[in-house]
Amino acid sequence: MDLKAGLWQKQTLKLAMTQELTQAIALLQYSAQELAAFLEAKSMENPLMQVDFKNISHFDASMDRTRKTKRKTFERDQKNLIEQIGSGESDTLEDYLLSQLNLLKALPEEKLILQVLIENIDENGYLTIERENLGEKFGVEEEIIDSAFFKLQSLDPAGIAAKDLQECLLLQLIRQSRTSENELAITIIRDHFLLFAEKKWKAIAKMLNVGLKDIQKVHDDIQQLNPKPGATFQREKSAYIVPDVVVKRDGDELSVSVFDALIPKVSFNDGYFRQLSGHRDPEVNKFLQEKQGDYQWIQRSLEQRKETLLKVSMKIIEKQRDFFLIGSAHLNPMTMREVADELEIHESTVSRTVREKYMQTPSGTYELKSFFTSAIATTENDQASSQKVKAAIEHYIKEEDKKKPISDQKLVEMLEEREGMVVSRRTVAKYRDQLGIPSSSKRKRFD
Repeated sequence: MDLKAGLWQKQTLKLAMTQELTQAIALLQYSAQELAAFLEAKSMENPLMQVDFKNISHFDASMDRTRKTKRKTFERDQKNLIEQIGSGESDTLEDYLLSQLNLLKALPEEKLILQVLIENIDENGYLTIERENLGEKFGVEEEIIDSAFFKLQSLDPAGIAAKDLQECLLLQLIRQSRTSENELAITIIRDHFLLFAEKKWKAIAKMLNVGLKDIQKVHDDIQQLNPKPGATFQREKSAYIVPDVVVKRDGDELSVSVFDALIPKVSFNDGYFRQLSGHRDPEVNKFLQEKQGDYQWIQRSLEQRKETLLKVSMKIIEKQRDFFLIGSAHLNPMTMREVADELEIHESTVSRTVREKYMQTPSGTYELKSFFTSAIATTENDQASSQKVKAAIEHYIKEEDKKKPISDQKLVEMLEEREGMVVSRRTVAKYRDQLGIPSSSKRKRFD
């Protein structure tokens, strides 16, 4: 083996990940909100870059919904106080319970216990504190604890302060007027809850000597109960989706444009540059050159981002024309690699371009990545998208006889015979789960 030292020339090619390239990749995958935050941060460190937010249209929460907001305000004012409390528009759950506590006849030690228990009710209305050893903790008899629990669970809304779902439903059933059906429901939830939830109704029917139709009626009634009685009081801000691209239709013609109303306007601070460009200090001149180059790079990256987003969107429209002209059930199979090859860009570029971006169409707003679906083989040597398979499964189940629901294997046969789609039973089960549809045994009705 020759281990002599020496000098040789060797020419190789490699991609150096510079800071500018890293930032360009990040900028491409930014959503409109992330891009606005990035530009604002850049303007703080670059005095030559001005970021103007005045051009941003604030349509998301006010302009488009002004009329609806006024109408809802008027309707809310027409409600009585009880309705406002029930809809969570006046008080929190804790405030509402405490307001009832003030009107409740209870011993001083009971009110103290009730206040502690109310503080330990979660956002869904369930009690998070263990009942055991509360007597020792408060130094009272168990009868006082039992009385406090009874009074707490008698407050509104019905089902409040339960330890679990079974007790929550049971409390609501007990609160209802007494009927034979109500008594059966109480018995089933109290004594056979797991069997009922797993839909092993034949075993329950045999033990209670009742018909399956009676249990089906109990099931339908329980569906009307509230499994989260405290959730009504939660105040969550509405989330608004702002589209990044907008598709318009004129007859059979489709056009697309980039919606950049939420992206701030970036401009060059020419006055500041002229003021310091004649400075004799070489460090100042070097600083200005770096910041000027940084500004020019950002401008180029913004244009490139817009151009890439427009190209990818136009390609989506071209390949998914049936989706826009006929309907969402006609989504064709399309992969990111396929789009990348036709646009002569890298697949990762397509992935970053569609990340957390949305397209507004005449039929609704969709996430860009939702247009990319896998291909399913057909009997005609053609291909169908997974979305089409899901739409077919959903249609068949919707039209099925609920007394004899269609099994997954039967769906496989129907898809092949009627739609020409070749899928496995496992795939059908996976798509059914993704659609939120239970299995055939749990869809079966007995009336």
